[in-house]
Amino acid sequence: MRDDRVPRAQGMITKLQELGVPVTWEQVARIAGDGSVGRPHIASALVELGVVESVSDAFTPEWLADGGRAYVEKHELDPFDAIRLVKAAGGVTVFAHPAASKRGRTVPESAIGELAAAGLDGIEVDHMDHEPATRARLRGLAADLGILATGSSDYHGSRKTCVLGEFTTDPEVYGEITRRATGAFPVPGTGGSHFA
Repeated sequence: MRDDRVPRAQGMITKLQELGVPVTWEQVARIAGDGSVGRPHIASALVELGVVESVSDAFTPEWLADGGRAYVEKHELDPFDAIRLVKAAGGVTVFAHPAASKRGRTVPESAIGELAAAGLDGIEVDHMDHEPATRARLRGLAADLGILATGSSDYHGSRKTCVLGEFTTDPEVYGEITRRATGAFPVPGTGGSHFA
């Protein structure tokens, strides 16, 4: 998955250049620093160039949203495999903003039920893109499935419109997450590697 990030980011930069945006790999790599280059860094470059006002504005069909003009498909890890890998590593699995229609795809409740049956620990309920009625529905779904209901400000840096700490995970739920996490490393069953 990590190996897919660089060519994918380079492909998005090429598409942006073809659209007349003077973004460069060097600029995006500088923004990413020691991190793994991804769409948020490309979005930050668009902000630097004055193409968009905020990182969130870059995640539209005009630019970097799924299916957008500069979007490049990524390797999709099967969610059941992801749950298995995270669990094997001693992690806790929480599905991020499953009903955030502003971000494109939403996940049917039936699919969340299947994931819960496969070991999903929780769903992100309290999120800026979930309306109050949606939060209530998701909280009920989590209770029905016996999984955790978490929150998150989804803060990925100061250039986004979300506010750090805007939505948080209840302290009791956070405690349960830390109790469940075992942090097994190297991942059992992978011969000492990071991935199966």
